[in-house]
Amino acid sequence: MARYAEPMARLIEELKKLPGVGTKTAQRFAFHILRSNEDDAAALAEAVRGLKASLRLCSVCNNVTDIDPCAYCGSSTRNHRLVCVVEEPTNIDAVERTRGYNGVYHVLHGTLSPLHGIGPDQLRGRSLVARVERGEIDEVILATSPTLEGEATASWVAAMLREFNVRVTRIAMGVPAGSDIEYADEVTMAHALEGRHEMKP
Repeated sequence: MARYAEPMARLIEELKKLPGVGTKTAQRFAFHILRSNEDDAAALAEAVRGLKASLRLCSVCNNVTDIDPCAYCGSSTRNHRLVCVVEEPTNIDAVERTRGYNGVYHVLHGTLSPLHGIGPDQLRGRSLVARVERGEIDEVILATSPTLEGEATASWVAAMLREFNVRVTRIAMGVPAGSDIEYADEVTMAHALEGRHEMKP
């Protein structure tokens, strides 16, 4: 890599930590920021600071939010007895785009992945069990991605809920195997939700 002044080199190194950003892209971003006017650069810096300062996890579902409970959990028009379990907060948008789901969510913040050191203790499953245990939920829809990790995570959640009187379903495989649920289009996601099936632990 070319030798840059220390502030530029530091910014490039930080930008490279973003997913999908390599050295060349980080350099382009850094030079774009350098060429930006003071107001734009300050707005970007303030947006990053504000993101870290204002956002937190919903105390009910673990979604990223600036209010607690989040907009979904705090809504009086949603079905709070129907919970869709997703891997990441970004997956909620894929479900919402179907315009056919009116329940609430539970975000695990990952999938089981022993190779990456992610086990049950690293996921937010206990709070889901607590919600079911309190009798707040009639059905849990497992909407994890159809990958090895997603399937293992769905089986793990189903096993945790086996002893409770709650219906556990799995989205149908309208979502292509091996893909990420975040990139499913509205029609595919709608079909997957409609075709969900009972999960056998």
